[in-house]
Amino acid sequence: SSLFSVFFFFFPIGSTVAQQVTQVQTAIPSQVGQTVTLNCRYEVSWNMDYYYIFWYKQLPRGEMTFLIHQYSEYGNARNGRYSVNFHKAHKSISLIISALQLGDSAEYFCALWKLTVLEVMGKAEQKPQ
Repeated sequence: SSLFSVFFFFFPIGSTVAQQVTQVQTAIPSQVGQTVTLNCRYEVSWNMDYYYIFWYKQLPRGEMTFLIHQYSEYGNARNGRYSVNFHKAHKSISLIISALQLGDSAEYFCALWKLTVLEVMGKAEQKPQ
């Protein structure tokens, strides 16, 4: 295999006040055509059970590209070569990339977003002018 067929995937660790996302892998060497699995674990501190998990990749030039998202109440998502293995009870999600290409060499980010619903109760009155 040529040197150009090697991939390295880097996983930063991120957190916010409301939740924590942890990616423990640092680099995964892989080859063109292979399938790779990237793991992410998370913690949530809110009472709501509904949330989204997003996977992005960041290319060396810095731009972030959306890959796939998973809703907490749905089965495993799939988007082209990207799919996820989601375990809500274990608070873990894996990104699976099949048929690797050279362009897949990047940093990969797992992000968690709580679904926020605003409901305003009341009745509007319009007064004559």
